[in-house]
Amino acid sequence: MSDARLLAAEAVESHVRAFFEGHSVEVVVRDLGSDRREAVPDLRVLVVGPGPRSDSWAYVTAGCWAVMEKDGHGLEFVMTAHVRDQRFIDLIAMIAYYHCGGQQLGLEHSMPIGGPWVPGSTCDHLLISLPYLHGPDLEHCPLPGGRARILWTLPVTAAEIEFRRREGHKALEQLFDEAEIIPTDPFRASVV
Repeated sequence: MSDARLLAAEAVESHVRAFFEGHSVEVVVRDLGSDRREAVPDLRVLVVGPGPRSDSWAYVTAGCWAVMEKDGHGLEFVMTAHVRDQRFIDLIAMIAYYHCGGQQLGLEHSMPIGGPWVPGSTCDHLLISLPYLHGPDLEHCPLPGGRARILWTLPVTAAEIEFRRREGHKALEQLFDEAEIIPTDPFRASVV
């Protein structure tokens, strides 16, 4: 790992640990395999257990910023879930690869995940959004020589993505608010 990548990953980890003070934080070094390793070398997934800030699990990437930063600014991603499960580590790693491997995700983007979020769930896409569950204190992560923006990867349904394409991102978020969705519920009903 280069010094710059190491410093950036350590800064993201420190930021996440400070934000989630009182929570367990496990660092999972995620090797994407020889054919994908170059896209996100040295990817880490920070697995945050439930605690005083949230009764959910959080999975945060550390490694995207160092690959994709422009003028000191770049992204990392957070996913929240109801349990600790290897599938969420694998999924957040897939998001990192998707972003750094050429797709370059950003706020209000979406992506299919190739199947249900969990078996039996109708959520089969991810929507890149502001981290509403955690707020701007998690979102804005200072790093040596810049800052990372930690964006939320919210599991959504294909129907919700289609609605967003027609009506816009804000209209979909308004439906989420009106329905008072529990974003960590893999079996929540679609809002459209």
